[in-house]
Order: sequence, then C-alpha cells, then structure tokens
Amino acid sequence: MEDAAYPVAGVPAPDPSYGPERVVGIQLEALATNDDPIPDAGIKTAYNFASPANRRQTGPLDRFVRMVEGPQYAPMIDHEDAIRGPLERTESRADQQVTLTGPDGRTETYRFGVSKQSGGSLDGCWLTDRVLVV
Repeated sequence: MEDAAYPVAGVPAPDPSYGPERVVGIQLEALATNDDPIPDAGIKTAYNFASPANRRQTGPLDRFVRMVEGPQYAPMIDHEDAIRGPLERTESRADQQVTLTGPDGRTETYRFGVSKQSGGSLDGCWLTDRVLVV
C-alpha cells in the first residue's frame, strides 16, 4: 500500500543526482534545524529519504515522527554538532557513522545505512534503509 503522505511536500526529497554522502548530509542538515521552514521539517525530510522498506516498518508519517522524537533518536533533533566518519560504499550500498551532540549536550553515535533504489519512481535514488545506534 502506497503512503498518501509520501513524499512530504515543502521539504527536500530524493533525487537520483544525490550520492549517498549527500543524502545523509541533507537529512543531518534538516534535522539540525528541525522546525525550519515548517514544523518537523527535519523529521519530514528524513521520512522523504527513508527507503520504501524502511517506511513500511516505521510509517506512516505520524508514527515516524513519534519514533524520531523518542529517546533513541531525540538527540538528532536540533543537534548542535555532527561529526561524520568516512563513507563505506559498495556499488549499491553505503554506511556512514555519525556522532551527534544534541541540544542538551548528550552525544549519540548512529550508523546510517543507505542503498541505491532500482525500479519504480525512486529508481537511482539513494535512500535510508536504517539508522542504528552504535
């Protein structure tokens, strides 16, 4: 079943011209200023860059927002610093470790896993399959 709220309008969305490192960067930049230009714009951007399989597990949008606002991912919202490790890439998959400092000073390290989509409307787009706490 396709999600009627996808992609969320008014925030960045996938494009085949974006490589995997740019896809992670777009999400980090959006989450750093979560409510700009609209409420939860950062979380909505992350939702737009979630792979179809990821969205099946974490969506719809309102459920995704609650998950990101939860304790595991809350340091991402309005984070003050992001230290990105090297991108580890194969032909169609990439991983990048990112250490974020949240607005409360708490640091958390995440591992973004992205993959290049094939077929359908997202063909050629790099999208996030998972974000794990490490």
